[in-house]
Amino acid sequence: MKKALLLLPLLLAACSPTRVISTDAQAGVDFTTYKTYNFLDVTARSEATLPGPGGVTYQLKEAVAAQLQRRGYRQAAQPDMWVNIGVVVQDRVQTRQTDIRDAPRYIGQRNYHWQSQEVVVNQYEEGTATVELVDAARNERVWSGAVASTITRNSDKLEKRIEQAMESLFARYPVPPKQ
Repeated sequence: MKKALLLLPLLLAACSPTRVISTDAQAGVDFTTYKTYNFLDVTARSEATLPGPGGVTYQLKEAVAAQLQRRGYRQAAQPDMWVNIGVVVQDRVQTRQTDIRDAPRYIGQRNYHWQSQEVVVNQYEEGTATVELVDAARNERVWSGAVASTITRNSDKLEKRIEQAMESLFARYPVPPKQ
């Protein structure tokens, strides 16, 4: 029973529609010295192709702001830390490979040839969001993280997925949420 309880978080994480690709913190930086943040201007080239009220960039900003505020930061016109957000959307193809069990049953043909093939099962879009935190005084990146997820056309699901992705990403941020 104990083993099953220990494996449950791993199984739930494996089923998650989002995954943290990477995080990187600059060595020697005390993240508790930062008190304020603001977003760098973002120009989205293909914002219209993504669903959701206000666009995906707006939803990402809201989710990042919520995570930073949970850690005690507040938004300011002249911040200690700039937030830079990047989004890349790629078309993906899910395939499966045929094996000998998929081969047709032919008997008596002399020139019969069978070979394994990739069969397209699904086509979807995958989005990757990067969040970079830049020290405003030194103009140096002090923390960055990237998270990827499949993109859904359902705007409610997309908003929840963005919130979940930012929560997973900021779980690796050096400053924990305040109680």
